[in-house]
Amino acid sequence: MEFNKCSRCGNFYLSNDDVCPKCRPKDTLEYKTFKSYIEENGITANLDVLSSETGISPKNINRFLNYSDNNTNGGITTNL
Repeated sequence: MEFNKCSRCGNFYLSNDDVCPKCRPKDTLEYKTFKSYIEENGITANLDVLSSETGISPKNINRFLNYSDNNTNGGITTNL
């Protein structure tokens, strides 16, 4: 295990995950929302439109796109 800083809240925690255990449920829910939106609509909109239509912050959308690029968390095919 590593000492990490949570990508969502900034708290420090011990784990190999990208977010702390407190933020994990919301992060998982937002990722599922993001993935569903992309599967239905594709990634044709800019970051601000994606954020306003999904309710997910641009910071987290960027993180989720990085997940997709690395084929983690179910991976999404992105054509950016």
